[in-house]
Amino acid sequence: MSPQRQAGFWFIFVIGLGLMVFLLRDMLLPFVVAMAVAYLTDPMADWLEKMRLSRNQATIIITVAFVIVFLLGLLILVPLVVRQAGELLIQLPEYIERATRLLQPFVLNLLEAASDRGVDVSRDDGAQALKDYASQAVEFFTKLAGNVVRGGAALANFLALLVITPIVTFYLLLEWDRLVALINGWLPKRYGPTIRQLVSEIDRTLAGFVRGQGTVCLVLMVYYATALSFSGLSFGFLIGILSGALSFIPFVGAIFGAIASIGLALVQFWPDDMARVGIVIGIYVLGQVAEGYFLTPKLVGDRIGLHPVWVMFGVLAGGVLFGFVGMLLALPVSAVIGVLARFGLNQYLQSRFFDPSNPE
Repeated sequence: MSPQRQAGFWFIFVIGLGLMVFLLRDMLLPFVVAMAVAYLTDPMADWLEKMRLSRNQATIIITVAFVIVFLLGLLILVPLVVRQAGELLIQLPEYIERATRLLQPFVLNLLEAASDRGVDVSRDDGAQALKDYASQAVEFFTKLAGNVVRGGAALANFLALLVITPIVTFYLLLEWDRLVALINGWLPKRYGPTIRQLVSEIDRTLAGFVRGQGTVCLVLMVYYATALSFSGLSFGFLIGILSGALSFIPFVGAIFGAIASIGLALVQFWPDDMARVGIVIGIYVLGQVAEGYFLTPKLVGDRIGLHPVWVMFGVLAGGVLFGFVGMLLALPVSAVIGVLARFGLNQYLQSRFFDPSNPE
Protein backbone atom coordinates (compact mmCIF):
# COMPACT_ATOMS: atom_id res chain seq x y z
CA MET A 1 0.00 0.00 0.00
CA SER A 2 1.42 3.39 -1.02
CA PRO A 3 1.97 6.15 1.58
CA GLN A 4 -0.84 8.16 0.00
CA ARG A 5 -3.30 5.29 0.35
CA GLN A 6 -2.15 4.64 3.92
CA ALA A 7 -2.71 8.31 4.80
CA GLY A 8 -6.14 8.20 3.17
CA PHE A 9 -7.06 5.04 5.07
CA TRP A 10 -6.13 6.51 8.45
CA PHE A 11 -7.84 9.81 7.64
CA ILE A 12 -11.09 8.01 6.83
CA PHE A 13 -10.70 5.84 9.95
CA VAL A 14 -10.28 8.85 12.25
CA ILE A 15 -13.19 10.71 10.65
CA GLY A 16 -15.41 7.63 10.93
CA LEU A 17 -14.44 7.09 14.55
CA GLY A 18 -15.22 10.70 15.40
CA LEU A 19 -18.58 10.48 13.63
CA MET A 20 -19.43 7.28 15.51
CA VAL A 21 -18.59 8.91 18.86
CA PHE A 22 -20.72 11.92 17.94
CA LEU A 23 -23.74 9.83 16.96
CA LEU A 24 -23.50 7.46 19.94
CA ARG A 25 -22.37 10.02 22.56
CA ASP A 26 -25.57 9.63 24.61
CA MET A 27 -24.98 5.91 25.22
CA LEU A 28 -21.17 5.75 25.41
CA LEU A 29 -20.73 7.14 28.92
CA PRO A 30 -20.74 3.83 30.91
CA PHE A 31 -18.40 2.22 28.37
CA VAL A 32 -15.96 5.15 28.41
CA VAL A 33 -15.95 5.19 32.22
CA ALA A 34 -15.44 1.42 32.28
CA MET A 35 -12.47 1.70 29.92
CA ALA A 36 -10.95 4.43 32.08
CA VAL A 37 -11.39 2.41 35.28
CA ALA A 38 -9.96 -0.73 33.67
CA TYR A 39 -6.98 1.22 32.31
CA LEU A 40 -6.24 2.88 35.65
CA THR A 41 -6.65 -0.29 37.72
CA ASP A 42 -4.76 -2.68 35.42
CA PRO A 43 -1.45 -2.03 37.26
CA MET A 44 -3.20 -2.98 40.51
CA ALA A 45 -4.42 -6.21 38.92
CA ASP A 46 -0.88 -6.96 37.72
CA TRP A 47 0.40 -6.35 41.26
CA LEU A 48 -2.20 -8.71 42.72
CA GLU A 49 -1.15 -11.34 40.17
CA LYS A 50 2.42 -10.99 41.43
CA MET A 51 1.01 -11.71 44.88
CA ARG A 52 0.05 -15.14 43.46
CA LEU A 53 -3.60 -14.36 42.83
CA SER A 54 -5.20 -15.41 39.58
CA ARG A 55 -6.40 -12.79 37.10
CA ASN A 56 -9.99 -13.74 37.90
CA GLN A 57 -9.44 -13.22 41.63
CA ALA A 58 -7.65 -9.91 41.09
CA THR A 59 -10.42 -8.69 38.79
CA ILE A 60 -13.15 -9.66 41.28
CA ILE A 61 -11.36 -7.88 44.15
CA ILE A 62 -10.86 -4.68 42.15
CA THR A 63 -14.41 -4.67 40.76
CA VAL A 64 -15.96 -5.21 44.19
CA ALA A 65 -13.79 -2.42 45.63
CA PHE A 66 -14.84 -0.10 42.79
CA VAL A 67 -18.54 -0.87 43.37
CA ILE A 68 -18.19 -0.29 47.14
CA VAL A 69 -16.47 3.07 46.64
CA PHE A 70 -19.06 4.06 44.05
CA LEU A 71 -21.97 3.13 46.32
CA LEU A 72 -20.42 4.95 49.27
CA GLY A 73 -20.14 8.02 47.08
CA LEU A 74 -23.81 7.72 46.12
CA LEU A 75 -24.93 7.18 49.72
CA ILE A 76 -22.76 9.79 51.43
CA LEU A 77 -21.57 12.48 49.04
CA VAL A 78 -24.33 12.66 46.43
CA PRO A 79 -27.21 13.42 48.88
CA LEU A 80 -25.18 16.23 50.48
CA VAL A 81 -24.22 17.72 47.13
CA VAL A 82 -27.75 17.45 45.70
CA ARG A 83 -29.32 18.94 48.84
CA GLN A 84 -26.93 21.89 48.92
CA ALA A 85 -27.27 22.43 45.16
CA GLY A 86 -31.06 22.55 45.49
CA GLU A 87 -30.90 24.97 48.42
CA LEU A 88 -28.41 27.14 46.53
CA LEU A 89 -30.67 27.35 43.48
CA ILE A 90 -33.59 28.34 45.72
CA GLN A 91 -31.62 31.03 47.56
CA LEU A 92 -29.66 32.26 44.54
CA PRO A 93 -32.19 34.95 43.56
CA GLU A 94 -31.91 36.42 47.06
CA TYR A 95 -28.09 36.33 46.85
CA ILE A 96 -28.21 38.09 43.48
CA GLU A 97 -30.37 40.84 44.94
CA ARG A 98 -27.94 41.23 47.86
CA ALA A 99 -25.04 41.41 45.42
CA THR A 100 -26.92 44.07 43.48
CA ARG A 101 -27.38 46.18 46.62
CA LEU A 102 -23.72 45.61 47.46
CA LEU A 103 -22.51 46.68 44.03
CA GLN A 104 -24.92 49.58 43.58
CA PRO A 105 -22.85 52.22 45.51
CA PHE A 106 -19.70 51.29 43.54
CA VAL A 107 -21.55 51.43 40.22
CA LEU A 108 -23.16 54.77 41.07
CA ASN A 109 -19.81 56.23 42.14
CA LEU A 110 -18.28 55.00 38.88
CA LEU A 111 -21.10 56.59 36.88
CA GLU A 112 -20.70 59.82 38.79
CA ALA A 113 -16.97 59.86 38.05
CA ALA A 114 -17.74 59.22 34.38
CA SER A 115 -20.27 62.06 34.39
CA ASP A 116 -17.68 64.42 35.87
CA ARG A 117 -15.43 63.57 32.91
CA GLY A 118 -18.13 64.57 30.44
CA VAL A 119 -19.72 61.17 29.78
CA ASP A 120 -23.49 61.55 29.55
CA VAL A 121 -24.68 58.83 31.97
CA SER A 122 -27.16 59.48 34.77
CA ARG A 123 -27.18 57.77 38.15
CA ASP A 124 -30.84 56.82 37.68
CA ASP A 125 -30.08 55.07 34.37
CA GLY A 126 -27.21 53.14 35.96
CA ALA A 127 -29.29 52.04 38.94
CA GLN A 128 -32.15 50.96 36.70
CA ALA A 129 -29.78 48.98 34.44
CA LEU A 130 -28.33 47.19 37.47
CA LYS A 131 -31.83 46.30 38.68
CA ASP A 132 -32.77 45.04 35.21
CA TYR A 133 -29.72 42.78 35.08
CA ALA A 134 -30.53 41.46 38.56
CA SER A 135 -34.12 40.70 37.53
CA GLN A 136 -32.92 38.83 34.45
CA ALA A 137 -30.48 36.81 36.56
CA VAL A 138 -33.22 35.92 39.05
CA GLU A 139 -35.51 34.81 36.21
CA PHE A 140 -32.72 32.70 34.67
CA PHE A 141 -31.85 30.84 37.85
CA THR A 142 -35.53 30.33 38.69
CA LYS A 143 -36.00 28.60 35.33
CA LEU A 144 -32.80 26.63 35.94
CA ALA A 145 -34.10 25.35 39.26
CA GLY A 146 -37.32 24.25 37.57
CA ASN A 147 -35.36 22.43 34.87
CA VAL A 148 -33.29 20.64 37.51
CA VAL A 149 -36.45 19.46 39.27
CA ARG A 150 -38.03 18.32 36.00
CA GLY A 151 -34.78 16.54 35.09
CA GLY A 152 -35.01 14.17 38.06
CA ALA A 153 -36.27 11.35 35.87
CA ALA A 154 -33.37 11.84 33.45
CA LEU A 155 -30.96 11.72 36.39
CA ALA A 156 -32.52 8.46 37.57
CA ASN A 157 -32.11 7.00 34.07
CA PHE A 158 -28.51 8.14 34.05
CA LEU A 159 -27.79 6.45 37.37
CA ALA A 160 -29.54 3.30 36.17
CA LEU A 161 -27.33 3.32 33.08
CA LEU A 162 -24.24 3.39 35.29
CA VAL A 163 -25.10 -0.12 36.44
CA ILE A 164 -23.55 -1.20 33.14
CA THR A 165 -20.17 0.28 34.10
CA PRO A 166 -19.10 -2.33 36.71
CA ILE A 167 -20.05 -5.17 34.34
CA VAL A 168 -18.09 -3.73 31.43
CA THR A 169 -15.18 -2.88 33.76
CA PHE A 170 -15.04 -6.47 35.00
CA TYR A 171 -14.78 -7.98 31.52
CA LEU A 172 -12.34 -5.36 30.23
CA LEU A 173 -10.05 -5.76 33.24
CA LEU A 174 -10.24 -9.54 32.99
CA GLU A 175 -9.25 -9.52 29.32
CA TRP A 176 -6.96 -6.46 29.35
CA ASP A 177 -3.64 -8.29 28.91
CA ARG A 178 -5.13 -10.53 26.20
CA LEU A 179 -6.49 -7.51 24.33
CA VAL A 180 -3.10 -5.78 24.50
CA ALA A 181 -1.35 -8.90 23.22
CA LEU A 182 -3.93 -9.31 20.44
CA ILE A 183 -3.56 -5.72 19.23
CA ASN A 184 0.22 -6.02 19.52
CA GLY A 185 0.08 -8.98 17.15
CA TRP A 186 -1.80 -6.90 14.57
CA LEU A 187 0.91 -4.24 14.29
CA PRO A 188 2.78 -4.09 10.95
CA LYS A 189 6.16 -5.73 11.41
CA ARG A 190 8.02 -2.91 9.70
CA TYR A 191 6.67 -0.16 11.95
CA GLY A 192 5.92 -2.26 15.05
CA PRO A 193 8.88 -1.05 17.18
CA THR A 194 8.12 2.61 16.42
CA ILE A 195 4.41 2.18 17.20
CA ARG A 196 5.20 0.38 20.47
CA GLN A 197 7.55 3.18 21.46
CA LEU A 198 4.87 5.81 20.75
CA VAL A 199 2.20 3.85 22.61
CA SER A 200 4.54 3.43 25.58
CA GLU A 201 5.12 7.19 25.68
CA ILE A 202 1.37 7.85 25.39
CA ASP A 203 0.75 5.43 28.27
CA ARG A 204 3.40 7.10 30.43
CA THR A 205 2.06 10.57 29.65
CA LEU A 206 -1.59 9.69 30.18
CA ALA A 207 -1.13 7.55 33.28
CA GLY A 208 1.19 10.08 34.87
CA PHE A 209 -1.24 12.94 34.35
CA VAL A 210 -4.48 11.13 35.20
CA ARG A 211 -3.21 9.39 38.33
CA GLY A 212 -1.24 12.38 39.53
CA GLN A 213 -3.84 15.04 38.76
CA GLY A 214 -6.61 12.77 40.04
CA THR A 215 -4.83 12.53 43.39
CA VAL A 216 -4.40 16.31 43.46
CA CYS A 217 -8.15 16.77 42.79
CA LEU A 218 -9.06 14.32 45.57
CA VAL A 219 -6.84 16.12 48.10
CA LEU A 220 -8.23 19.53 47.09
CA MET A 221 -11.83 18.28 47.25
CA VAL A 222 -11.33 17.09 50.83
CA TYR A 223 -9.44 20.23 51.84
CA TYR A 224 -11.79 22.81 50.30
CA ALA A 225 -15.00 21.03 51.33
CA THR A 226 -13.81 20.62 54.93
CA ALA A 227 -12.23 24.05 55.32
CA LEU A 228 -15.10 25.99 53.72
CA SER A 229 -17.68 24.06 55.75
CA PHE A 230 -15.89 24.86 59.03
CA SER A 231 -15.48 28.50 57.98
CA GLY A 232 -19.26 28.94 58.25
CA LEU A 233 -19.74 29.62 54.53
CA SER A 234 -23.15 28.48 53.36
CA PHE A 235 -22.87 25.79 50.69
CA GLY A 236 -19.15 25.58 51.40
CA PHE A 237 -19.20 21.79 51.05
CA LEU A 238 -20.74 21.99 47.56
CA ILE A 239 -18.35 24.71 46.38
CA GLY A 240 -15.36 22.82 47.80
CA ILE A 241 -16.32 19.57 46.05
CA LEU A 242 -16.85 21.33 42.72
CA SER A 243 -13.64 23.35 43.06
CA GLY A 244 -11.57 20.25 43.73
CA ALA A 245 -13.21 18.26 40.92
CA LEU A 246 -12.81 21.10 38.40
CA SER A 247 -9.11 21.34 39.30
CA PHE A 248 -8.64 18.42 36.91
CA ILE A 249 -8.86 21.12 34.22
CA PRO A 250 -5.91 23.47 34.89
CA PHE A 251 -6.90 26.91 36.21
CA VAL A 252 -10.66 26.25 35.91
CA GLY A 253 -11.12 24.85 39.42
CA ALA A 254 -9.10 27.63 41.02
CA ILE A 255 -10.96 30.38 39.16
CA PHE A 256 -14.40 28.88 39.79
CA GLY A 257 -13.70 28.22 43.48
CA ALA A 258 -12.26 31.66 44.16
CA ILE A 259 -15.11 33.53 42.43
CA ALA A 260 -17.87 31.35 43.91
CA SER A 261 -16.59 31.18 47.49
CA ILE A 262 -15.30 34.76 47.86
CA GLY A 263 -18.35 36.19 46.08
CA LEU A 264 -20.69 34.17 48.30
CA ALA A 265 -18.72 35.17 51.39
CA LEU A 266 -19.03 38.86 50.50
CA VAL A 267 -22.78 38.51 49.94
CA GLN A 268 -23.26 36.63 53.24
CA PHE A 269 -20.85 38.43 55.58
CA TRP A 270 -20.31 41.96 54.19
CA PRO A 271 -19.96 44.30 56.04
CA ASP A 272 -20.82 42.83 59.47
CA ASP A 273 -18.27 39.99 59.58
CA MET A 274 -15.30 40.79 57.38
CA ALA A 275 -13.16 38.35 59.36
CA ARG A 276 -15.12 35.47 57.78
CA VAL A 277 -14.42 36.91 54.32
CA GLY A 278 -10.72 37.00 55.19
CA ILE A 279 -10.85 33.38 56.34
CA VAL A 280 -12.41 32.25 53.05
CA ILE A 281 -9.79 34.19 51.08
CA GLY A 282 -7.05 32.64 53.23
CA ILE A 283 -8.42 29.14 52.58
CA TYR A 284 -8.11 29.59 48.82
CA VAL A 285 -4.72 31.26 48.99
CA LEU A 286 -3.40 28.39 51.12
CA GLY A 287 -4.97 25.82 48.78
CA GLN A 288 -3.43 27.39 45.68
CA VAL A 289 0.00 27.68 47.31
CA ALA A 290 -0.15 24.02 48.37
CA GLU A 291 -1.29 22.93 44.90
CA GLY A 292 1.25 25.01 42.98
CA TYR A 293 4.33 24.44 45.13
CA PHE A 294 3.79 20.98 46.65
CA LEU A 295 0.93 18.82 45.32
CA THR A 296 1.37 19.29 41.57
CA PRO A 297 5.22 19.15 41.55
CA LYS A 298 5.25 16.05 43.78
CA LEU A 299 2.28 14.11 42.34
CA VAL A 300 2.20 15.21 38.70
CA GLY A 301 5.66 16.57 37.96
CA ASP A 302 6.81 18.36 34.83
CA ARG A 303 7.81 15.36 32.70
CA ILE A 304 4.40 14.22 31.45
CA GLY A 305 4.51 16.37 28.33
CA LEU A 306 0.96 17.77 28.59
CA HIS A 307 0.93 21.55 28.82
CA PRO A 308 -1.88 22.90 31.06
CA VAL A 309 -3.19 25.14 28.27
CA TRP A 310 -3.33 22.15 25.88
CA VAL A 311 -5.21 20.10 28.49
CA MET A 312 -7.68 22.91 29.12
CA PHE A 313 -8.28 23.44 25.39
CA GLY A 314 -8.71 19.71 24.78
CA VAL A 315 -11.18 19.17 27.61
CA LEU A 316 -13.29 22.21 26.76
CA ALA A 317 -13.25 21.42 23.02
CA GLY A 318 -14.28 17.82 23.74
CA GLY A 319 -17.14 19.09 25.89
CA VAL A 320 -18.38 21.44 23.17
CA LEU A 321 -18.21 18.79 20.43
CA PHE A 322 -19.34 15.63 22.24
CA GLY A 323 -20.69 16.69 25.64
CA PHE A 324 -19.57 14.98 28.85
CA VAL A 325 -18.32 11.91 26.94
CA GLY A 326 -16.14 14.25 24.88
CA MET A 327 -14.63 15.70 28.06
CA LEU A 328 -13.70 12.19 29.22
CA LEU A 329 -12.20 11.27 25.84
CA ALA A 330 -10.43 14.61 25.40
CA LEU A 331 -7.52 13.79 27.70
CA PRO A 332 -6.39 10.55 26.01
CA VAL A 333 -6.92 12.15 22.61
CA SER A 334 -4.84 15.16 23.71
CA ALA A 335 -2.10 12.83 24.95
CA VAL A 336 -2.07 10.94 21.63
CA ILE A 337 -1.97 14.15 19.58
CA GLY A 338 0.78 15.59 21.79
CA VAL A 339 2.98 12.50 21.49
CA LEU A 340 2.42 12.21 17.73
CA ALA A 341 3.13 15.92 17.27
CA ARG A 342 6.44 15.65 19.14
CA PHE A 343 7.34 12.53 17.15
CA GLY A 344 6.51 14.24 13.85
CA LEU A 345 8.52 17.33 14.82
CA ASN A 346 11.50 15.17 15.78
CA GLN A 347 11.28 13.31 12.46
CA TYR A 348 11.16 16.64 10.62
CA LEU A 349 14.19 18.02 12.46
CA GLN A 350 16.17 14.89 11.53
CA SER A 351 15.15 14.94 7.87
CA ARG A 352 16.92 16.36 4.86
CA PHE A 353 13.96 18.62 4.26
CA PHE A 354 14.95 20.55 7.40
CA ASP A 355 18.72 20.10 7.10
CA PRO A 356 20.18 18.78 3.79
CA SER A 357 23.26 17.55 5.65
CA ASN A 358 21.20 15.02 7.66
CA PRO A 359 21.27 11.41 6.40
CA GLU A 360 18.00 9.84 5.28
